[in-house]
Amino acid sequence: MTNRTFSVLAAVTVAAICVVGLAFGQERGDWQALFNGKDLGNFVQRNGWAHFSIEGDAILGRTSEASPNSFLCTRQDYGDFELEFEVKVDDALNSGVQIRSRSIPDRDNGRVHGPQVEIAVNGSAGYIYGEATGRGWISAEQPNRDQFKRGEWNKYRVLAQGTKVRVWVNDILTGDIDDAESYTSGFIGLQVHSVGRGQGPYEVRWRNLRIRELN
Repeated sequence: MTNRTFSVLAAVTVAAICVVGLAFGQERGDWQALFNGKDLGNFVQRNGWAHFSIEGDAILGRTSEASPNSFLCTRQDYGDFELEFEVKVDDALNSGVQIRSRSIPDRDNGRVHGPQVEIAVNGSAGYIYGEATGRGWISAEQPNRDQFKRGEWNKYRVLAQGTKVRVWVNDILTGDIDDAESYTSGFIGLQVHSVGRGQGPYEVRWRNLRIRELN
C-alpha cells in the first residue's frame, strides 16, 4: 500500500467516523429541565383542585378533600423522549406521571387521559396504566416488586420511542410495553390522586425533572 493510498483511506475513515458521530449526536437532544426551580410557569393545572407549590428544589403536590384527580401538565407536547425524575410520596397516596397525554374539551369535559407511569408503595410502581381510557393496566400482569422505597426519594427513568415505552424504578426495569393504541405525542403531567371526604391531606414531591427529545 502506497503512502498516498493510506492517506486517502485514513481520510475516508475519519470522515465516516465524523458522519456517524454527528448522526448519533442528533439521536438524542440535550437534557432540558422541566422545572426551572423558580416557578410553575412551564405548567398548567388541569381537572381537580389539588394544591401544587414549590418546596425547595421540588414540586409539592397536596391533596384537597373531595377533589377529582388533579394534573400539573407541561405546556409543551413531547413525542419520543427520555424522561428522568425523582419522587417521594406518602404511603397512603397513589400518584403517577402522565406521558403522551391529552386534554380535549369535547372529550369528557377535558379530562386528562393517556398512559400513566404509576407511583405507589403497593408493588405496582413503574407499571403503566391507561388513565381515563377505559383500558385499565397497559402493562402486562407482573408480580409485585419491592423496588419502591417507602418514605424515600425514588428515581424513575422513562424511555418512549415510537410505540414502545420502557420504565425503570431505581434502575430496575418495571414496565416494557409496545402500545399502538395510545397517542404518539402529548404532554407530561404530574398527578395528585383524588381522596374522599375526611381523608388526607397527603403529599407527593417531584424533583430533578428533566427530559431530552429523541429524533
